Amino acid sequence: MGHFAAAAASALWLGILTSISPCPLAMNITAISYTGRRVGDPRRVLASGVLYTVGRALTYTVLGALLVASLLSAPRLSHYLQKYMNLALGPLLIIIGMVLLELISFARRGGGVGEGTRRRVDRLGIWGAMLLGILFALSFCPVSAALFFGSLLTLAVAHESGVVLPAVYGIGTGLPVLVFAFIIAFGANRIGKAYDNLASFELWARRITGTVFIAAGIYYSLTNIFGFL
Repeated sequence: MGHFAAAAASALWLGILTSISPCPLAMNITAISYTGRRVGDPRRVLASGVLYTVGRALTYTVLGALLVASLLSAPRLSHYLQKYMNLALGPLLIIIGMVLLELISFARRGGGVGEGTRRRVDRLGIWGAMLLGILFALSFCPVSAALFFGSLLTLAVAHESGVVLPAVYGIGTGLPVLVFAFIIAFGANRIGKAYDNLASFELWARRITGTVFIAAGIYYSLTNIFGFL
């Protein structure tokens, strides 16, 4: 139980780190703009933030459940993963850490939505926030793809949790929008300062996490591949 709680905490942190990384953050700013259009109605602003988070969590839950079930249902693949996952874990963590530290970089796509999609979201009213969460969850950037497919999915397979851990990860990816929706609803004048603090926090959180990932990757590589420790 303690190991699973630690895995859930790791999944939540990976989700939060995903949401405040540069490319997903641009998407979340779009979502914040959507939820904040009705500043005069705090309840609708908060409801939009909640629905956006639900949309992201639901998407990652379904995606995680399908991928983990597929990986574990095939006997040969399941045996292969159990046998070789520990060998791949070290190099994988090193690569993800290098992505987080921007030692490896990829071209980034914009985080906006098309005009047609924007109109469809608007027609749904408050429920459009959930559609926005689903669409943005499926719009993987290099960092979010590395964290979801490289870290979260590996964690979910190791604990055979295709539902709970992806759901916790999804909640983490929507938390900043939920926090900003609360700020908009009850203190719109504080949002600029909160955003500046978030951007500063993201930089150091990404650096620390990237360093930890590389250190852990080196440790697992020395232990599982070379047998030094």
